[in-house]
Amino acid sequence: MTDAELVERARQGDPAAFGELVDRHRSAVYRAALAAIGSAADAEDAAQEAFLTAYRRLSSFRGEASFKTWLLTIAWHQAINHRRGLTRWWRIIARPRSDEGENDEEYPSGERSPEEALGDERLRRDIERAITELPPKLRDPLLLAQSGEYKYDEIGSMLKAPVGTIKWRISEARRVVKERLRQRGYSNVG
Repeated sequence: MTDAELVERARQGDPAAFGELVDRHRSAVYRAALAAIGSAADAEDAAQEAFLTAYRRLSSFRGEASFKTWLLTIAWHQAINHRRGLTRWWRIIARPRSDEGENDEEYPSGERSPEEALGDERLRRDIERAITELPPKLRDPLLLAQSGEYKYDEIGSMLKAPVGTIKWRISEARRVVKERLRQRGYSNVG
């Protein structure tokens, strides 16, 4: 069954149809919320709020965009509303992913000197600072694009901007971050 058919059945009062829509799009909604918030627990809360909001507004879905795009737009806005401050938002970016732990195959003992580790941490903080300093109109599309989860048209729908504008904002955000890193003494920035 297509999303459009499930939406129609949900509008007619079939809770299982909306449940199927939730199951289909749960991970995409969660990833959008996580990109905006950075905290897994808060992203889960925002995703739940997004599904509740979508259910309440189901009658307003006009089908001009795909249901997924409409839902991701709601999720993004719920997540932005849920975000309480940049400190919490950036904590997840500065921390290594859980699958980047100490692994003998990836990080053989003794290969990285303390100076290299310190340099890596300094670079990570400087990248975080450069991204944090971006205005939201540049920062948000950059983070969504860098997540690798969304196409430009989906980012455009979430942020309510044309695809061309989204592409420019991402390009400009990357240019500004690279320039700020160069100003902080990183000469090998692409």
